[in-house]
Amino acid sequence: MSLEQRGRIALVTGSGQGIGRAIAQLFAAQGAKVMLATRSAENGNETLRLIRQAGGTAELLTLDLASRAAAEQAVAATLETFGGLDLLLHNAGVFPMQKLAELEEQTLEHTLAVNLKSCFWLTQAALPALRRAQQARIVVTSSVTGPRTAIPGLAHYAASKAGVNGFIRAAALELAEYGITVNGVEPGLIATQATNNLGHGSTLSRGIPLQRLGTPQDIAWATLFLASRHAGYITGQTLVVDGGALLPENSQL
Repeated sequence: MSLEQRGRIALVTGSGQGIGRAIAQLFAAQGAKVMLATRSAENGNETLRLIRQAGGTAELLTLDLASRAAAEQAVAATLETFGGLDLLLHNAGVFPMQKLAELEEQTLEHTLAVNLKSCFWLTQAALPALRRAQQARIVVTSSVTGPRTAIPGLAHYAASKAGVNGFIRAAALELAEYGITVNGVEPGLIATQATNNLGHGSTLSRGIPLQRLGTPQDIAWATLFLASRHAGYITGQTLVVDGGALLPENSQL
């Protein structure tokens, strides 16, 4: 089964590090032309260097996806640079730990803006180009936190990701008439900088049947499958990639 993306144009948000970087690298390795969209110029340039060093094609746009204008800019830059858009791979997200009793309005608003509202604005801006594309795909990085699990101090994050899953289902229904599929990946505990806030990796992995944290590459491969021609009859779904962590009735078993 070939997952090649040769000739396809992808916009990958949150691609400066972690899961987003792995997604961008994998799609570039499979032949896609990749527009990197990330807040950090330093991180984005490192992703760009890695892709080009490996022989891939990519360009970098530095911006914060907390506004509608930024989402529109990301899509416009992709169209101007590569002349089209086939794959919208939305991974950008924020993960601030703040307990409910101390939650500040700014934290809540920024989390919802980046994690949830940007789904709407990116899709709206990309829709004309995606309608012109063949086998257009939207794949959003969601999370098991919110739709399926909860962590103290992350109520705002959980609410945003539960909203993302609702967006995926409703958008899939609306965009089906254009042949555009909309799906998501729900990572469990993945070894990234954000996970460091939750504790040491060896401790966290005790409740995972596969006895390890996931890697950003694990999420990238799931994203690649959902964006491939082989997933053309899958839409409005989310794929849990968690090493089996949700399987036990009690995570301590």
